[in-house]
Amino acid sequence: MDFETTPLLAETGGIEVSEKELKCNYNKSLETSSSSTMSPSAQLTTAPQIKELPQHDQPADENASAKMSNPNITASSPKKPMSAAERSATKKSLFILAGIFVTSLAAMFYVYMIFPELNESEKQHMKIPRDIQDAKMLAKVLDRYKDMYYFEVMFGVVVAYIFLQTFAIPGSLFLSILLGFLYRFPIALFLICFCSSLGATLCYSLSNLVGRRLIRHFWPKKISEWSKHVDKHRDSLFNYMLFLRMTPILPNWFINLASPVIGVPLFTFAFGTFCGVAPPSVLAIQAGKTLQKMTSSSDAFSWTSMGILSLCACLSLVPGLLKNKLKKKVE
Repeated sequence: MDFETTPLLAETGGIEVSEKELKCNYNKSLETSSSSTMSPSAQLTTAPQIKELPQHDQPADENASAKMSNPNITASSPKKPMSAAERSATKKSLFILAGIFVTSLAAMFYVYMIFPELNESEKQHMKIPRDIQDAKMLAKVLDRYKDMYYFEVMFGVVVAYIFLQTFAIPGSLFLSILLGFLYRFPIALFLICFCSSLGATLCYSLSNLVGRRLIRHFWPKKISEWSKHVDKHRDSLFNYMLFLRMTPILPNWFINLASPVIGVPLFTFAFGTFCGVAPPSVLAIQAGKTLQKMTSSSDAFSWTSMGILSLCACLSLVPGLLKNKLKKKVE
């Protein structure tokens, strides 16, 4: 309807309408018609904005569903705490371990008491060496009494060596160099292999007796990985043990503690350790012959000797690899 024709219709119908009222009604009709014909997208923009739900109003199980859809989230979750029974058993194990440690210290003190009488300047050097200088001073003291108290000196060094290996205390390298300095090559080599094997076996037994729960709790991922390695090399564990003892891939203390947990048999562990420590011990014995000229423990290992040691480690894996290939062909 045109705005100009509206007054005529109003007059013919006998209705008195002012021009101002007509304009207002006309504008309202235009607004109504435009809003009814507006596109949905425009209506959404002009409509009142709906407030988003706050973060805490979202479903409570959203995080749980996200974790189920993403396995990496569960992998980074904290470790499961120990139960009351496990904590009690762990405390009991720690008490047993502390008792064994105190008993071993008493045995060390007894060895010190039966040792020949020393003067004050010599007593200060009668300790487990922590560096090459301590090893030099201890070697001088023991060398004075070795001829007169041969077995006492040997027994003291052997007990100290086994003590360090049993409780995974660093310092056995310096005792290996010391044995190379004090004794002839065959005797020194046998003593090092014997002490390493016996001490590692005692550490294995302690771990099997009191440390199993602690190891599984603190290193669950490593234990799971190495259990798979043990199962994979089950038929050639001896060769695998030789390889680990000749190479620094894993520290010896970890091998000693983890072996009973991942299922390495005791005989394979002990015999593999006895034979596996022999090649590195040869280098330590040779270093012992020049102990007084050494400035650090790294002087015991040259690039040539490390190359020979690596070659021996690789050769130790050859029988196991050949056995696996032969087994696959037979199957």
